[in-house]
Amino acid sequence: MARVLFLAGVFLALIHLAPAYDFYVGGRDGWVAKPAESYNLWAESMRFQVGDKLVFIYKTGKDSVLLVKEEDYNSCNTQNPIKKFDDGHTIFQFNRSGPFFFISGAAGHCSQGQKLVVVVMATRKPIPPPTSSPPHASPPSVPSPAEPPSSSPSPSPAPGNPSQPPAASPPSPTPSPRPSSAHNVALSRISNGFLALFLGAVFLG
Repeated sequence: MARVLFLAGVFLALIHLAPAYDFYVGGRDGWVAKPAESYNLWAESMRFQVGDKLVFIYKTGKDSVLLVKEEDYNSCNTQNPIKKFDDGHTIFQFNRSGPFFFISGAAGHCSQGQKLVVVVMATRKPIPPPTSSPPHASPPSVPSPAEPPSSSPSPSPAPGNPSQPPAASPPSPTPSPRPSSAHNVALSRISNGFLALFLGAVFLG
């Protein structure tokens, strides 16, 4: 059992230490307006964890990637980004769990579907295998103190009704030998008598 728990702990630790992955947004098409597949549908089919990276491929000088707040994402507001990337090959690494909101910085592209929401899963920490604790010894049972004898005197017999001594039980009769035993004794004696007579006749004859 201890070996199984140890292997389970090692397995969880390996999952936690798994290498990060690079996710290419849009696949071959990259980061473009009017994508063939909704970026959010693509993101919903993926599992993002802390340490993973998003890779945005787009034309330098004609497009950009903006990390924005949720309200700016919903309204396609490009004027107040948290971060802006315009190098044409943007790599964004997740440093925490929770939602991230991205939109295009090009005019009108966000309203044409060039926007993305990614939800990063919480960090999974390995669970240490439980240690078996020794059984607790139950405390010895303490005998309860004996009750003291009652100090109240026993009531005396009422006058006129003297207590009578208990009647003696009649003696039990001596059991007689069982018929089978008496019969066996008689047969034994008869046999011995015949044997004595036979031996006497032999010696005297």
